[in-house]
Amino acid sequence: MSKGIFTPRTINILVPILSAIFGLLVGAIVMFSTGYDPALGYKALYEGMFGTPRAIGETLRAMIPLVLAGLSVAFAFRTGLFNIGVEGQLLVGWLASVWVGYAFDLPAVIHVPLSIIAAGLAGAFWGFIPGYLKGRFKVNEVIVTIMLNYTALYVTNSLIKTFIYAGNEKSHDIKSSASLASEWLANLSGGSRLHWGILVAFIASFVMWFLLNRTTLGYELKAVGYNQHASHYAGMKVSRNVILSMSIAGAFSGVGGAMEGLGTFQNMTALSSFTGIGFDGIAVALLGVNNAFGIILSALLFGGLKSAAPQMNFEANVPSELINVIIACIIFFVACSYILRWALSRFNKEGK
Repeated sequence: MSKGIFTPRTINILVPILSAIFGLLVGAIVMFSTGYDPALGYKALYEGMFGTPRAIGETLRAMIPLVLAGLSVAFAFRTGLFNIGVEGQLLVGWLASVWVGYAFDLPAVIHVPLSIIAAGLAGAFWGFIPGYLKGRFKVNEVIVTIMLNYTALYVTNSLIKTFIYAGNEKSHDIKSSASLASEWLANLSGGSRLHWGILVAFIASFVMWFLLNRTTLGYELKAVGYNQHASHYAGMKVSRNVILSMSIAGAFSGVGGAMEGLGTFQNMTALSSFTGIGFDGIAVALLGVNNAFGIILSALLFGGLKSAAPQMNFEANVPSELINVIIACIIFFVACSYILRWALSRFNKEGK
């Protein structure tokens, strides 16, 4: 008996690809209906993403924190939790990495890892709070993580201005021994801000995949997420695993903050609003279907869209805000994945 054209695995791959394509098509329709040239707009967008070595470097640079943010959302979701607090966890991780990078004089081989570990621990602590409240008192983690985003925003602002303020709403720059910046990568990519954080993003993706799919701990975390009552009956410590899941998710976010502090900016700004990276991480995880490899590709797309938006505006006169419309459409089609799966299944049956 014929199995049809598409296997279930193929359908899982096709759904996010089709979502991205349909999102871009809707963006073209919006451009055309508002008097802009879609062909010229997307040509400028492509040039801004991959047209030059510098564009490629900036796309990869923008991708780095999005990978970590996406991993954070995906890890929590794979273990039955919703981490909407990536933004706050990223901010506290950013601050921790900058503080360690500025406050200590150490050899680079120690200073860089120590700064990244400090960021991961800060993010893990910020994830521990909603995890503990969820595991111990059944408090909804969505509400707590949203509240902690605002707490992180104002706490980091206060700490910067109190302890490491250098004026102009910024902290002191980190020491060169803590920097992820690379002159070699910058020259290779035409003077972009690409840095060694790209390796950290790939390593973190592997860590998530390995932890969830190749370890007993990962099996327990997923089991608790699927069914807490059955997990408790099997002898698993449900509360401990819930706390651990949110803490690990927070650590990914914190390291994402370190990529900005140690790589892109070399300092931290006392922000008046959110960076948006944490919220974009939700979209990255959705499009990447919560898969570590899929998240890398998804972050590459979103990073490219974000970095190339100004060029689309400059060369094609298309408002850069249209990028947010395209991203919203992609998320919409991902959310409608049931319809796409149904359509592919029907096509599969007809192709037998």
